[in-house]
Amino acid sequence: MKKTLIDLFSGCGGLSLGLEQAGFEVVFANDINPICSDTFINDIKIDKDSFFVGDIKTLILEYKKYEKYFENVDLISGGPPCQGFSMANRQRIIDDPRNILYKAYLQLLSLSKPKFFIMENVKGMAKKIDEILEDFNNVLQNKYDISYRILNAKDFGVPQNRERLFIIGNRIGIKSEKIFENICGAIYNSFVLKDAIADLPSLGANRIKNNTSIENSEVGFKEIEHSYKKTGFYKFINGNKDIKYLYNHKNRYNNERDLKIFSTLPQGENSLHYSISDIMPYKTRNHIFKDKYFKLKYNDVCKTITSHMKYDCNMYIHPAQSRGLSPREAARIQTFPDDFVFVGPQNNWYMQIGNAVPVKLANAIGGEIIKWL
Repeated sequence: MKKTLIDLFSGCGGLSLGLEQAGFEVVFANDINPICSDTFINDIKIDKDSFFVGDIKTLILEYKKYEKYFENVDLISGGPPCQGFSMANRQRIIDDPRNILYKAYLQLLSLSKPKFFIMENVKGMAKKIDEILEDFNNVLQNKYDISYRILNAKDFGVPQNRERLFIIGNRIGIKSEKIFENICGAIYNSFVLKDAIADLPSLGANRIKNNTSIENSEVGFKEIEHSYKKTGFYKFINGNKDIKYLYNHKNRYNNERDLKIFSTLPQGENSLHYSISDIMPYKTRNHIFKDKYFKLKYNDVCKTITSHMKYDCNMYIHPAQSRGLSPREAARIQTFPDDFVFVGPQNNWYMQIGNAVPVKLANAIGGEIIKWL
């Protein structure tokens, strides 16, 4: 029997997919964003009735209705947004009204009592880790052994510099610290940006503003037949699957000034580089906008993929083409398999990808937890 998983604040499903690849079965999930839920249901293949689209506080109020999914669950995962964890904020995290979602996550753990839980969040939360562990122990009545680590995705085969805080707890009598020791002590693949994106079709500029519906060989397609090179990276994210289509590989609109900057800036350089000093639109505010533009380096891991890409990709300029990264390229950097399809408006694809946990990082964590189950 597969081990059961519930994913709260699931987003489009990066964490779920990695845990699923490790051997877990998603039996229930929740997110407030209906577009994320559509992508999740489409790709993770769970029944619509097993996905609660809405505020997690409502889910708690209606818990009895969904209790069957939570009974005897092996693992609950989630990354609740925590707006009020600043060192300057003297109010306890669990009592801060901005952290109501964090409190809701703890409530659901208390109600359902999973064998394991995972909480993922920004690394800045580690500043408050003593308080966080106290919150967990108080709410869960000291019945869980809990440990934490800041993990960097690049150490797990993900071609991206992405640090996040992970908290793991269990009530089956083992030391959670041992899980982290084993995760960090294993040997993983090593890839750079070029491995992830160099084999995808070249794209040109979309020169028609406010028109994301345009599709052709120049700007790309939402879906098109494609024959992939079976590179080491392809096998890493796709396994033995023979995928016949290329999804979500489309360029967005850029003005002529940006295209000039994209083509001129050397790899690894930002807005302050002398080569673009004559065309930089923010010269009087360089101290603020030094990373407004950044050209990625082929032979290094990518900078952290974020949801800001839904606004522009000026901080993610392709190393060899005068454009920002496409959603598919961003998805590959997050180690989503090539048959994972993002639904909704094109800019929303970036939001879903940027907010996700890298699939192969989640897979590494899940692979160790499932051994103990």
